[in-house]
Amino acid sequence: MKAGRLFEAVKDEANRADPYPLYARLRETPVSRQDDGTYVVSTHAAITSLLHDPRISSETLPPSERPRTGNPLSDWIVNPVKDHVTNTHRPFIFRDPPDHDRLRMAVMGQFTHQRVHAMRGRSHDLVADLLDKQSDATSFDLVCDVAYPLPVTVICEMLGVPPEDEPQFHGWATQLASALEPDNLGNEEARAKNITTFDEISTYMRGLIKEKHRHPQDDMLSGMSGESGKDGGAGMGEVDLIATAILLLVAGHETTVNLIANSMLALVRRPHILTRLAGEPDLAPRLIEEMLRYDPPVHFRTRRALSSIDIAGTTIPEGADIVLLLASGNRDPAVFRDPDRFDPDRPDIRHFGFGGGLHYCAGAPLARFEAEAALVALAQRLVHPRLIDDPPPYRSGAALRGPMHLRLAIDGVAPRR
Repeated sequence: MKAGRLFEAVKDEANRADPYPLYARLRETPVSRQDDGTYVVSTHAAITSLLHDPRISSETLPPSERPRTGNPLSDWIVNPVKDHVTNTHRPFIFRDPPDHDRLRMAVMGQFTHQRVHAMRGRSHDLVADLLDKQSDATSFDLVCDVAYPLPVTVICEMLGVPPEDEPQFHGWATQLASALEPDNLGNEEARAKNITTFDEISTYMRGLIKEKHRHPQDDMLSGMSGESGKDGGAGMGEVDLIATAILLLVAGHETTVNLIANSMLALVRRPHILTRLAGEPDLAPRLIEEMLRYDPPVHFRTRRALSSIDIAGTTIPEGADIVLLLASGNRDPAVFRDPDRFDPDRPDIRHFGFGGGLHYCAGAPLARFEAEAALVALAQRLVHPRLIDDPPPYRSGAALRGPMHLRLAIDGVAPRR
């Protein structure tokens, strides 16, 4: 295959189950120009350098442009105003400093020790409840029955989203997560769907935020709502607050679903490690770090060059689109011995599983303890789990990569310990 089309192959669903041989080919040229003009960065050293380089921008979303309706008032006044507001108030993972720093600081102030610690214990209870529902099952879908409901419940409770509203977020989150896929950025139909979805969830969040203003509770959304109205506070107006709430809701569970599902897939393929985890739950933190290296939930992120950049023998021109192929860097043999082997005893585990630099995942502690609660319980309570489909069907996206379904046959579910 031509080197300039390797990244096209990565995005091809036919390679979703195992893109790693393609990553190895891409690493032969640390920074490679693809035929469409995109520069793909695939080695650990080059990715590390650019993650901390102020010459690359995260503001990669194309301008919002709502579709024509045929109504002059909407087409010439209302929608252009909405587009302007959307373009100037993106979620903070698509913002550069100083706006990114201001918004991120407001969010991190809500991840208090007490709030996060409380959700650690809550995660164990939620997993136990989810597995109790499978007590008579001989098979189940790990994604639908555990990996999805656990993190969506956790983030909704932390934000203060009413439990009865949880179901409607699945479709919204799946659609909005597609904004990370490069091909969707220039696809008019996909962009129109994302705009419609964003408007729908924004309307919901606006109403919920008003309710938090009237009746604040001990949750993140109430906290951010209160701070945004104070002089010298977070400086987060209503539009930024809505965009931030949507980001936390989507990012707060989409990536964790993949982390749990990818981990369980790796473990069921390696029963000796699964058995070891059941008897040695303290292995879980190291195992999760290795999984974040071996098969992370986010495989790449896009950036844009603000100026010309010389790196690894290549010049990336100003304005060029850049792909940081994080999952490839995680398996770089220049850094990791036997990188394609899953080894929870690997010394000095390093990874880009939560990104890096300014945009290091704000919810990393949540993802870690949710995955730990799920994997330990699954290892201890599932009796003889085995894959029904191997490889399983994968989600369509290449950036957020994980099984769409992970069907397991089991001989039962043991009682809670």
